[in-house]
Amino acid sequence: MECFSSKVLLFGEYSVIQESNALAMPYHLFEGSLSFSKKKLSSRDSELDALVRYLKKLEDRSELNFDFDVSSFSFDVGQGLFFDSTIPQGYGVGSSGALIAALYHRYCEKRENFNGGIGELKNRLAILESHFHGASSGFDPLVSYLNQSIFNHKDRGICPIILKEDETSKGGLFLLNTGRSRKTEPLVNLFLEKCKSEDFSKLCEEELVPITNNCIDFFMKGNTVDLWDSFYALSQFQFEHFKPMIPKLYQDLWEQGLENKNFLLKICGAGGGGFLMGHTKDFKSLTRELNSFELRHLFKI
Repeated sequence: MECFSSKVLLFGEYSVIQESNALAMPYHLFEGSLSFSKKKLSSRDSELDALVRYLKKLEDRSELNFDFDVSSFSFDVGQGLFFDSTIPQGYGVGSSGALIAALYHRYCEKRENFNGGIGELKNRLAILESHFHGASSGFDPLVSYLNQSIFNHKDRGICPIILKEDETSKGGLFLLNTGRSRKTEPLVNLFLEKCKSEDFSKLCEEELVPITNNCIDFFMKGNTVDLWDSFYALSQFQFEHFKPMIPKLYQDLWEQGLENKNFLLKICGAGGGGFLMGHTKDFKSLTRELNSFELRHLFKI
């Protein structure tokens, strides 16, 4: 069966809730595909049973407004359907998004003749993924389903784009593995609760959103000088205002980056664990400096 890759949200974590732009790309190091097994179900496979029940409820309420073949999906789950995946769960790289992309590919009856546009496709995927997070934008599964980088502009909408690495560059973006998973929903709920404060909401709108939009703009233009400055501002903002989303064991390292400027860190996805995303001007030097940490190259810029 067809494989679907993980994804990385390059910029837009939390700020997209305040209507910033967002930019995401497929991350092909991890992937998954639907398969069948007679072995005992794992915890993620048992989630498929719960997903069946969720979809049946939507059907009964006439809230599943597209032709997803729930009956065949339910039957296949009973026959040992599972998502055979290398994507780590709770790491901010879209494990549930890839699963939903795979399920939509297999069970959406009219996907081949679908003419509803990318926005409608995103909405459909959001309905399916909402089972896992309580709410979903559909952005993660869209990246996995299309296997393309996606730019979400708050005014102009969603469009697939091509991101080209600068192969001559010594620096760029990287992932740092914290070694601990986390759940998305409680962290998002915490942010939404904080946004009930007018002061915090205004802070995000007036500072975080412009910083995020600048990061995306400079990244897409290949403006590495201004991108570094904007990434620094983003790292500093998150360190000051998103402490609950930064694992305590990595807060000193985060602050070290802000002080020595050999590297910068930011949240990857919801934060709280999983991967952190970083920016450095010299990845090889950084791997020597941080040789006790697991770093993965992500994108040369």
